[in-house]
Amino acid sequence: MLKKIGIIGAGFVGQAYATIFMRAGYQVMLSNSRDKNTLFSVSSNIGCQIGSRDEAIEFGNVILIAIPFINYSQLPANLMDNKIVLDAMNYYPNRDGHFQQLDNYEITTSELVAQHLSKSKIVKVFNAILAKDIVKDAKPDDKLNRRAIPVAGNDLAAKQTVFNLLEHVGYDYVDVGLLSDSWKFERAKPAYCFPLNVQQLHDALKQAQRDIELPENSWK
Repeated sequence: MLKKIGIIGAGFVGQAYATIFMRAGYQVMLSNSRDKNTLFSVSSNIGCQIGSRDEAIEFGNVILIAIPFINYSQLPANLMDNKIVLDAMNYYPNRDGHFQQLDNYEITTSELVAQHLSKSKIVKVFNAILAKDIVKDAKPDDKLNRRAIPVAGNDLAAKQTVFNLLEHVGYDYVDVGLLSDSWKFERAKPAYCFPLNVQQLHDALKQAQRDIELPENSWK
């Protein structure tokens, strides 16, 4: 049973997820690319544990990746064998540089991650929400009026683990399909970073077109 979550990436996104996971009763270890002691004050505020990247991987039954997409290939694949990996990364060409396969719509970001972490169980989730909304929109005690989170993955059992996690922290969800379908809620799509309920999210996913991006000022 999922009890421990390791988070790689201690920016605003990683900290926000650490907060809602802790509130839902999970054990959390937060890590960054610098010395873990730089996270002491963050740990005190949230109440989570802190560790190095490798310690967070060893700690977690599930690993949340919340780092710039450009750094995904630096993740230690051998340490993440058989782990459920929650991919919350997004591709921003202005920040990450250009990936031809992505620019040509030949592959999704999570499929690239899955190629690198070939023995992990990748689930695309938690990417389509702004950092400032993560804690605010989590409603574990209000099941009638909740934001829905899109989810994609190739491993059904891993997705079910994520569905249970979302339920516990206070979100509804929509199963979008396989990792190859996850482009529907990548950056600049109608389902990306808009606060939607289940029906609204279904509608937004249907509107997605692979080669059409929404202007940045519409979703930031």
